[in-house]
Parts: sequence; structure tokens; C-alpha cells
Amino acid sequence: MYSIQINEKRIKGKRNPMIYGHFIEHFHRQIYDGIYDPGNPLADEDGFRTDIIEAMRKIKVPVLRWPGGCFVSSYHWKDAVGPDRKPLFDKAWRVEDPNTFGTDEYVKLCRKIGCEPYICTNAGTGTAEEMSDWVEYCNLETEGQYAKWRIANGCEKPHKVKYWSIGNENYGSWEIGAKSSDEWGRLVRESAKMMKHVDPETELSAAALPDVDWNMNLLKNCGPYLDWISIHQYWDMMAEVQNPATYEECMAYTKNISRSVDDVRGMLTALHLEDRIRIAFDEWNLRSWHHPNVHTQKLGVGKESYLTPRDKNDDNSLYTMADAVFSACFLNAMNRNCDIVGMANFAPILNTRGCIYSNKEGIVLRSTYHVFDLYVNYLGDQVIDLWSEDTVPVIQVRSKSGEEMVVESLDLAATRWSDGTGVAIAVVNKHMDESQEIALDFKSGEASVIVYEITGESKDSYNDVGRTEVEIMDKNLGRFVPGMKIRLKPHSVNVIQIRNVI
Repeated sequence: MYSIQINEKRIKGKRNPMIYGHFIEHFHRQIYDGIYDPGNPLADEDGFRTDIIEAMRKIKVPVLRWPGGCFVSSYHWKDAVGPDRKPLFDKAWRVEDPNTFGTDEYVKLCRKIGCEPYICTNAGTGTAEEMSDWVEYCNLETEGQYAKWRIANGCEKPHKVKYWSIGNENYGSWEIGAKSSDEWGRLVRESAKMMKHVDPETELSAAALPDVDWNMNLLKNCGPYLDWISIHQYWDMMAEVQNPATYEECMAYTKNISRSVDDVRGMLTALHLEDRIRIAFDEWNLRSWHHPNVHTQKLGVGKESYLTPRDKNDDNSLYTMADAVFSACFLNAMNRNCDIVGMANFAPILNTRGCIYSNKEGIVLRSTYHVFDLYVNYLGDQVIDLWSEDTVPVIQVRSKSGEEMVVESLDLAATRWSDGTGVAIAVVNKHMDESQEIALDFKSGEASVIVYEITGESKDSYNDVGRTEVEIMDKNLGRFVPGMKIRLKPHSVNVIQIRNVI
């Protein structure tokens, strides 16, 4: 048994709702034949799928990053506004994009969801001027040709896009318009300068990674202009070969899950920027997207070698309790780092590896969707201290590379409601097939206890069309008693609410 203690007066920080953000890109069926599907009986008058929007609203999507991703590095936004749309051959994903979904449609989607837009700009083939023109189009009232163009396109009021990212993974050889660290520092500085001159209230991020040379060059050149620093990470890499990690292998990935945050925090601290620049973990997922033969030097020639295989991303049986447990551990880590992490974007929200799957007739809520539902709707808004005098129990697992590893089998984060109505503790039991017992070894006033639980009959349980094996269940445990014990099912994600009795 593992005894935990909390002190709700020891507040570690206010949780930013934007750590539960999401991402959508022009890849496979995320936009077209996904959220934007004019003519579908489930679409509204603007062509947006109402069932998908309703699911996004339920998990209170706070911010939606768009349009990429690798897609953005050859994307020219001016081709996708106004009545004269010019189709784009997307050199990143090697398909034609009709450009019928552009800036105005994206902002309209965000307004329907009720979330903040977060635009990632083209820093691959684009220029600082093109990026700042985009800010003009979105944010200026009437000044200049681009604000007037927006008005002529039927959007009289500014879009007021607050969050902007300069580039996407421009450090990577796979990215169109990849840059050296020196080139990147200069481009970001000049782009940020021009974008801030258009709208000083924008908040800017720039593509980065936990690399000393890249980040130090970026921060030394651009620190005064940046509000955020962007990092991305996928753990189970399957770009070329669809060989998903097993449940046990996924648990190995949970060890040191916040290492990237720790590394970037250290760099910000070394430059005395930790109080001014926050981390946006603005692209993350357990499993990378499957897109063989497009980011390799020897490219696929027939579409059956590089395009058709992307359908494998739609296999719902891949998204099991392993994905749910990993995602909960990631979100716990972001909550524990709430002083430095202010945004995170699950990649993507729809189809591919998304938490929502759609077809022509409806949607499937994958296991990860329920984790967002649980964390968004059942946790408190302030992160508080949690500790134990006991040794955390462990499990032994084998990583995907074959390494034997010892991993803590419990992962916890504690929160409270700022209005003083109680506390909520997120507890993940990573163990494959054994329950674990915890004791709530602290005092509270008159309170009731409800446990909200996500699990499945098997660690490989999943949801599909006509199949629901993973969902949120709740158990009312009655009156809180100090030292009370709670048994957690294997491969489960739990939120324990201790709410004051009124």
C-alpha cells in the first residue's frame, strides 16, 4: 500500500487550461473528409461536422494549433483566402490541397469550438514579411491592404489571433526549408520584430528542441521578442514502419517523461528567462504518425507506397489503454511543471493518431479522448503539493529497443479548486494486470469521495465503431475518512475527488 499526503495550502501554481490544447494539420483526413466536410449530412451550413465540434466542446478545447506541422513549411496563406482560391501541391505530404479551408475558415472553426486560435507560420519557404502580413490580415482593424482584404472577404472585425508560432521543426532535415542554428536565430529575430510591430499584443513562440546549441542561439538572438519556446516530442516512432509498441513498451516511455521540459527549463534559467518565456509543448503524442517514404531521401514513387499506407493510422485497435495511461502520465507531468509549461497541444485532435476518429456516419471517442475529458472536467484549477514517505512501487518492463527497465508503477498529481470546494487527485496505475492500493493519509473537513475511473477489461481494450470498451466510470465512496484506502484497477487512470459537503 502507498500512503499519500497533500497540503492544499502549498500551492505549486495555477494550472493553465491551455496544457489541454490540441493541434490539427492538413494531413490525411484531419481537415478534409474530417472536421471540414461540406455536403455531409452531419455538417453545418459552413461545412463543419457538428458531431466533432460537440465532442471538442465537451473537452473544452482551449487552444487549437494550425495549419502545421510539416505542411506549413511550404504553405502560403494568401492562396487560401478570398473567393479566388489557388490549389496547392503540398510538398511536405505530396498531395494537392484545394485551399478551400484557409485562415477565415480556421478562425470560424475556433469560434464554433470556443477556443483560442494558434497559428504556426511558414518559416521554411516563407519570409518575415509574409508572416507579418498574416498578422496584419488577422489583427489590424482597417489599416493596410491585408486588413482591407479581410474585410472584403466578409470578416469586418479583426480575428484577434493572439498566439503565433514562428516555424515548425525547422531544425530537422525532414522539414522543407530547414535552417542551421545561426540562420534560425536571424530569421526568428527579424520575423518576431516585424510581427510585433504589427501587433505588440501577439504572443510569439519559435520552433526549438532540447538542444543546447540550437536553443542558446535562438534565445540569445530572440529572447527579448519571444513569449514562448516550442518543443515537440513523439515517443513511439512509426513514421516508416507501423510497428506499435506493446503496453509494457509504452510504460517504458513514461520514465523521465518530462526530461525535455527539464532540459529547456535549465536553458531558460541559465539565461535568466524562466520568468518571462514559458514552454509550449505544442506537438505531442505517444505514437508518431505513419507516413512512409515522404521524409526519406529515396522517396516513394507510386501512391501505394507513400499515400495509401496512411490509412493504417485509422486502425482504432491501436489506441488502447496504453495510449490512455501514457497520456495521463504526460498531463500529470505538465501539471507538476505548471510554473514553466503554459501550453501543450495533443497532435492531432482528429483522425491519424487523434483522440477522436470520424467516418461519414459518426465518430469514435478513442481512449485518449476520455483522459482529456477526465482531466479537463474533473480536476481542480490549482496544482498543490503531494508527497509520500513510502517508496513508490515499481514494475519491470522491457523497452521497444529491448532494454530491461524499472519504472514507477504509480503516477500522481494533486489539485484543488481555488474557490475552496475541495481537492482532486489524479492517480495512474501503470501496472499491466495488478490492482494497487493507496491510502489518503491526510485530514480534510466534512467531505465526500467520488472516484472517476478509466480502464478496460484488458490493457489492450479500445473503442471502435459499435464497440465501447473504454469510458469514464464513477464510484461514490461516501464520507471521507483520513487514512481511507482506495484500490486502483490495473492499467487505469483515476481522478479522486474529495469535495466539501455543503
